[in-house]
Amino acid sequence: LRLVRNLPAAETPIEARMLQVAEALRSNDNSRAIALLNQKSEAGDLGFVLPFLQAWAAADAKQPARALAALDSLGKGNLLAGLGPENRALILLKFGRTADAQPLVDQVLKTAAGRESRLRFAFADAYLAAGDRARASAVIRGLGTAAGPGGERVLQGKPGGIAIDNGRRAFSEMLIVLAAELNRLRNEKMPIALSQVARYAAPENSAATVMLGLMLARRDRVDDALGVLRSVPMNDPLSLQARDAEVRALIGANRKTEALKVAQRAVSGQRTGVSDYARLGDVLANMKRYEEAAAAYARASQLAAHGRPEERWPLLLLQASALEEAERWPEARQLLGHALALAPDEPLILNFLGYAKLERGEDLDTAEAMIRKASALAPDDASITDSLGWAIFKRGRTKEAIEILSRAAKGDPAQAEIHEHLGDALYKAGNRFEARYAWSAALLTAEEEVAARLKAKLETGLTPATAAP
Repeated sequence: LRLVRNLPAAETPIEARMLQVAEALRSNDNSRAIALLNQKSEAGDLGFVLPFLQAWAAADAKQPARALAALDSLGKGNLLAGLGPENRALILLKFGRTADAQPLVDQVLKTAAGRESRLRFAFADAYLAAGDRARASAVIRGLGTAAGPGGERVLQGKPGGIAIDNGRRAFSEMLIVLAAELNRLRNEKMPIALSQVARYAAPENSAATVMLGLMLARRDRVDDALGVLRSVPMNDPLSLQARDAEVRALIGANRKTEALKVAQRAVSGQRTGVSDYARLGDVLANMKRYEEAAAAYARASQLAAHGRPEERWPLLLLQASALEEAERWPEARQLLGHALALAPDEPLILNFLGYAKLERGEDLDTAEAMIRKASALAPDDASITDSLGWAIFKRGRTKEAIEILSRAAKGDPAQAEIHEHLGDALYKAGNRFEARYAWSAALLTAEEEVAARLKAKLETGLTPATAAP
């Protein structure tokens, strides 16, 4: 901050100006924050943030009409236009207008994706502050078993611990969204800088902390990431996400023993939940300890037994996957049947069960029908398209299979299994050169066992011993 104050306004980098805005908001100086955003700079125009800060400045000054009018000025071309409905809802809730906010809350949650948990908590706390405990409870129940201790607090009429109720916190939230979008566009430095500014603007914003940890881990700064993620306390509503991110960072760095210790520590506590056992299952499955992974997923399923179908079927799918890897197919098949009963139109279940039957030569007509249905439900999923192509190849329709497998390979060029399947089909059709090209592409990303099979095919061609299963 001292360095930034000595820079000419026109030469101040965007992240530095955002830091100055955060400082002004921390000092409750909304006018200065708005003036900083209005400054012209060679680094770029920050006018897209202005309508939000103007709206919250008016809201903090208890001027609801002015606040909502500021949001009305948001143009479709605004980089953060998608945040308009959630900010409008939060401002309406700040003034106790819960019925007016409800349609906006419903709209926002439908497209919240990875932010759903945080937004549900923020809306729940806003409803409670407005005196509407019923709506607070309803919105938090949408998280199901993932609500954790914070959700229990809301159901008791107490704040869950995430509030977006003033300009400072709203600004922090905007920076998270902006950082995520820049990260998606593969900007290396700005997302980390903006996440740090988000944390400075609202130190209590654990979402910024989790995001920063994830981004540091993806940039091979694992120890930095762990330090950040471990700063999220266990009683924070997003502590589950922080622990998940910590485990993923360790696994990504091939520090699996440490990851296992983190996961085991989480299930040894007094308030162990579904996510804790699911996380343990993930680590054990990654370590190829499939019997233990299946047991962990089974415990998670037991704890989620009274949850919603959309919470239960993924756990059954994970347990079935671990059992299949442990060569306990009859048990896995039974669990997949239970999962399919809960979600009969879920492409992942249909594809898994259909493909597993296909591999074992079981009820091929049903297997192909399942995979076809999965592909119709998720036509852009390259893995499912691959399954369909492989099913058709297994049934002897090689020309049709090559067309579908080629489409799958274009959809996911980095997946070894797809390229191996395409290579096998091409070889059988007599296209030997193209087959070797496909196998070579598969070899670039294949794991050890598959890589050995691919090398054998590249040396001697396709044989019953080297064919993909």
